[in-house]
Amino acid sequence: MTSGSSSRLSSVLLSLNTLRRRTSLQESIHSIASSVAPSYKEKNRSRRSSYQSYLVYSQMKSPLILRDPEVTQKLLEALIDTPGGKRTVSRLARTCRAISEPALNVLWRDLDSLIPIIGLFPSTLLKKVRKPGLGLSKEPAEEDWGKIMRYGERVRSVVYIETANNISPTIFPMLSQNRPKEYILPNLSHLTWKIETSGALEQISMFLAPAIESLQLELGPARFANLDKILGDACSRLSLTSFSITSPASLPDTFTVMLSSQQALQKVALVAPGALSSGVGRWAAFLPELKSLQLDLSARTLTAVEGFFDELPSHSGDSTPSSAATTDSGVFSGEELDFSEMHKSTMRLTENSQSKGEFLALRHLHLTGDVANIAVFLSHFSIPLTQLDLVIEDPPDKADWMKLSYFITERFGSSLQSLRISATATSKFNDLLRSTSRGEPTVSRLALEHLRPLPALRRLDVDLPESINFTGDDIEALAHACPNLEELKLCPLARFPVQSGPPKLTLEQLAPLMEHCRQLHSLAVPVNARRASPSVLDSQSTTSSLRRIHVGHSWVNDSLHVSILLSHFAPYLDNLKWFHDRNRPGFIETNARGWEKVAAILPHLQNIRLSERKAASAALPGLKIDPTPPPLQPVPIETVEKGIMAAVDLVHQGVLAKPLTASSGVQWGPKMVDEFIEVHPKLVSVSVDAAPTVAEIAVEAIVTVTDESVAAIPETVAASVEARPPSVSESVEAMLLKPDGKQSVFHPSSHPMLFPVFSLISFTYRVLFAYPMSIPLRMLHVVFDHMPTIIRRPATVVPTNADISMNALEVRQS
Repeated sequence: MTSGSSSRLSSVLLSLNTLRRRTSLQESIHSIASSVAPSYKEKNRSRRSSYQSYLVYSQMKSPLILRDPEVTQKLLEALIDTPGGKRTVSRLARTCRAISEPALNVLWRDLDSLIPIIGLFPSTLLKKVRKPGLGLSKEPAEEDWGKIMRYGERVRSVVYIETANNISPTIFPMLSQNRPKEYILPNLSHLTWKIETSGALEQISMFLAPAIESLQLELGPARFANLDKILGDACSRLSLTSFSITSPASLPDTFTVMLSSQQALQKVALVAPGALSSGVGRWAAFLPELKSLQLDLSARTLTAVEGFFDELPSHSGDSTPSSAATTDSGVFSGEELDFSEMHKSTMRLTENSQSKGEFLALRHLHLTGDVANIAVFLSHFSIPLTQLDLVIEDPPDKADWMKLSYFITERFGSSLQSLRISATATSKFNDLLRSTSRGEPTVSRLALEHLRPLPALRRLDVDLPESINFTGDDIEALAHACPNLEELKLCPLARFPVQSGPPKLTLEQLAPLMEHCRQLHSLAVPVNARRASPSVLDSQSTTSSLRRIHVGHSWVNDSLHVSILLSHFAPYLDNLKWFHDRNRPGFIETNARGWEKVAAILPHLQNIRLSERKAASAALPGLKIDPTPPPLQPVPIETVEKGIMAAVDLVHQGVLAKPLTASSGVQWGPKMVDEFIEVHPKLVSVSVDAAPTVAEIAVEAIVTVTDESVAAIPETVAASVEARPPSVSESVEAMLLKPDGKQSVFHPSSHPMLFPVFSLISFTYRVLFAYPMSIPLRMLHVVFDHMPTIIRRPATVVPTNADISMNALEVRQS
């Protein structure tokens, strides 16, 4: 990270303190953006036009923190670690599209269960939507894996705990058989698998993605016959940098053979029987990248602990007379002389050459067990350790603790930066039993007087349930031995009930820490706070670096004088904490109220202290009053002059620098394409039925008849003639004679519709017959005019006067 990025990061982290005081999330983002680039508003104001909507301005202002990905990452990581941080980051992911991707990456990076992944299935597949761990109602289809594959790429760490019983075992076969890809979490780098049954161990294969670098196995008391198979499969697929296994059963016989290919291991934790075998020791000693080693030495004999180093070259010759660790001179004599001192000096001179090639990169040791076993184990190391974590049985034996303190300062005094001492699970359980019983609690002391100079120590953390008493001598020895101490914790959770009395350590006895440890910024220790002596208030036991103090279950009897003493020790103190929960074991309400008063008075006294010092500095310009005293001289170390054959190892090494060249030729040519087109006219077959259309038409032809009347009055001669009226048929036949004299073919029987007409004609003739003389001929003409035309002569036949005369004459004659 560059200096500019670090400065921006510091400003962002400082602004995190104001996040909780903001009324909305948008104000928090705007405040952080303004702290990262305060001059952005002025620069943007000159570039803006006369009008710009507030929405556009907000979009331009919010993504300022996204310009540096490292700052954004640190900001989100700091937010997610705060109380309710996951909810805050999830709201950020849903609020701003620009910050959605980094926020989702932080949210899905570390999962403490597989339930969030199972919950990505559609709700129709889940047996219960609110409890995805109960399993699936049916097998998922390929389209149901969309969200899992999309969000699974963000996951970097997963923890599965079988004893939690929040995931049904039936879901693993469904995931294994229906997964669209071989690995549903392809970018997984850390996998923790805590199981109790052998069947659950088989399901780990589905999550062993090639990107995994850290694998942690915690096995239950059951027998795991498939452990060899699983470890062999994992070692063949993965390139691990961290491996941890915890099991009550022994390690497999082929354990070192299976892990021999893992040469990139940097952290190894073996908490299982068989972890202290000589084969495991030889394998771990020659791992070239091993930086952290964790072993369990509890319930082991000293011989078993020594056996870890039996196959190492530097320890294989200890039983020979030439060995530096033996007292055998090699000469048989009745009075054997003791050459142990000579051999010890030789060992100190040659220890670097003996350990050459063994644990070269090891910097962190985590040991669990009895103090005696830990002391023996550490006696075989002479490497520059920087971090040492010890989990011991509390309380330890005084002689063994003294021996262990000597080895720590003797072997790692110049390089050790962090020392943590805690209790085993057995010791904590015993303390829990004592706290629940009505007996008096057992309290002992852990002496720190045996510590020798540790100039590089930065952090010291002691957390023991029984060895909780410290004295002023311990604090003074610690202040002289560790002048560069930055963080100190001395059993901050210790309880001091009324029946056991207050702590032996007083607040006044912390003065050596303020005087010698100039870089101390965090202090957590229970004390008995009471009125300080005038000598302490007049001394220069003050520091400007102390910022945080946690007093735990400390006692206090005078809040005002305690506040005065704290303002003298730490005028820049800004964080004072104590246990104020009423339901917490060891709570004493009187002490809690007293510390509340101290917290209320202390800020005002600090302001008075600082203002007085500023006024004194202004009144006496020649006198420099600095709240921080000048640094003290380093603690002198006893030295012994010895002659050492120091030969410098020279290595002749040549480097051939040859640039890599690559010849590449490009052939260019037009790309020809032959294309053929086959053209066929589209033909359509059409059939036409050319049959003539025949239509039947009926024509009714009616002859047009013209009625004409001719008045023909012949000359008549009076004569009496007996005339017989002709019959109707005869009359008609006579009237229908053709001009040529032929009779037309007509008969009343052939026309039944005209039968009434003929009847009328017959009646007319009868009347004429009855009255022949009284009816003139003109009346007869009128009668014939009203007869139908069909019975009359056609219009084309025009009778002449001669014809009419002849006809009339014939009628009269007849």
